[in-house]
Amino acid sequence: MKILHTSDWHIGRTLYGRKRYEEFDAFLRWLADTIEQEKVDALLVAGDIFDTSTPSNRAQALYYQFLCRVAQSCCRHVVVIAGNHDSPSFLDAPRELLKSMNVHVVGSASDCPDDEVIVLRDPQGEPELIVCAVPYLRDRDIRTAEAGESVEDKERKLLEGIRRHYAQVAAQAEAKRQRLDRRLPVVGMGHLFTAGGKTLEGDGVRELYVGSLAHVAANMFPDSFDYLALGHLHVPQKVGGSDTIRYCGSPLAMGFGEAAQAKSVCLVSLSADSAAGAGHDIAGSDDRQVISPSGHVESRHGRPAVEVALLDVPVFQPLARIKGDWADIAAALQVLGAEQSMAWVEIVYEGADLATDLRKQLDTAVAGTQIEILRVRNNRVMERVLESLHEDETLDDLAPDEVFERCLAAHKVPLAQQLALRDSYREVVISVLEEDTRAE
Repeated sequence: MKILHTSDWHIGRTLYGRKRYEEFDAFLRWLADTIEQEKVDALLVAGDIFDTSTPSNRAQALYYQFLCRVAQSCCRHVVVIAGNHDSPSFLDAPRELLKSMNVHVVGSASDCPDDEVIVLRDPQGEPELIVCAVPYLRDRDIRTAEAGESVEDKERKLLEGIRRHYAQVAAQAEAKRQRLDRRLPVVGMGHLFTAGGKTLEGDGVRELYVGSLAHVAANMFPDSFDYLALGHLHVPQKVGGSDTIRYCGSPLAMGFGEAAQAKSVCLVSLSADSAAGAGHDIAGSDDRQVISPSGHVESRHGRPAVEVALLDVPVFQPLARIKGDWADIAAALQVLGAEQSMAWVEIVYEGADLATDLRKQLDTAVAGTQIEILRVRNNRVMERVLESLHEDETLDDLAPDEVFERCLAAHKVPLAQQLALRDSYREVVISVLEEDTRAE
C-alpha cells in the first residue's frame, strides 16, 4: 500500500503583501498529478491546511477543488487533521459530506479515542489500514490548569497529556486490529513540536503552548505505529533519528529564510513481505531520494516493512535572499537578471557605508527585469538606531513610529525634509495595514 504524507500547506498565506494563490494552486495540481503518477492509495494531510482560522473564499475553493479531484483519482482515501493554524469547527463542518467521498476529517480532539481511529478499506470492503488521526492538541484538550502551578508543572502536565492521549488512541487502534483478526498496519498522525526539531528564521513556526515549550520526545509515541506522519515543522526531518517518525515539511517556502531549502512530500510504502523493500525502488518519478541505505526499515514481529522516499516539490515561485555590501548585491542581481529570473527578493544590506539611497539604487538595478524586491533590510541603518537606545531600552520597547523618529535623528535629517518623510511614512503604514486587512 502506498501512502503520501504532506502537511503545512498554509493556503492563503501572503509574503510581505504579495498574495500567493497561484503558487498554492500550482502545488495542489502537482500533488494531484503526483498521486496519479505514483498510484497512491491514501493521502495523509497532517495539519495547517489553511494559514488562518478564517480562510478566504479563494483559499476554500482551492481546498475543495483539490479534494474533489483526488476523490475521482486512484487515491482511495484522504485523511485530514487540523493544525494550530486551522479552525477545528471550520474543518469539521463538512465532514459528513466529505466522508461520502472517502475524505476523513478530524478537526478537534475527542473525549472518545475511537473518534480518532479510522479503518480504511480496500475496493472489496476489506480493512487495509488503520489511521490514528490525532489533530493538534490544544492546551484545554490535555490538561487542567491549576492556580499557582509553575512553568515546570505546566510543561510536565502538557507532555503527560499528549503522551496519554496518543496512548489511548493507539490502544483503541490495537483493539480494533485484534477484533478484525488481521495484521493491519497502523499509521499515526499528529501536529506538534518534537524535541530537537529544526526550524528556520522567518518560517512562521510558532511555539504551541503559551508559557511552555512542551517539545515531545520521540520515545513518548506508542511503539505500535508502523509510521508516524507529523506536521507543524516546515523543515523535512526525522524525529529522534527514526526513519518512520517524520515531518514532511511545508511544500512552499513560507519566508525568505527557506528560500534555498528543498521542499518535499513523503511517499511511504507498506509491504507485508519484510524483504520486499530491500534493494527495490517504488515505481514512479525519478526525482526521489530513498532515505535509508537499504531502502527500507525491517519489519518487526511480523509487522509490515516500511519504505520511505522523499519526492521533491517543484519551485513554483523562486525566492532569493541577497546579503552583503552594495558590490555583492549588485552582482547577485545582475546574475538573476541575466537568467531572466522572476524571483521575489529580500535584500539584506551589510555594507560599511550608510547607503541612504539604497532603495533608489535597487530600483535602478532591477529595471527592465522580472525581479521583484519585496523587502529591504538596511542593517547599517538599524545599527544607528540601536546605538541611540538607552541602557534600559531594547528595540522591542519601541513602537514602529518611534523607530522611524530615531532613524531621522540618527541620520540628522534636516527639519524641512523630515515633514515630507513623515507624510511618506504614514502613507506606507496605511497602505500596509489596508493590505493586511484585505488579506484577512
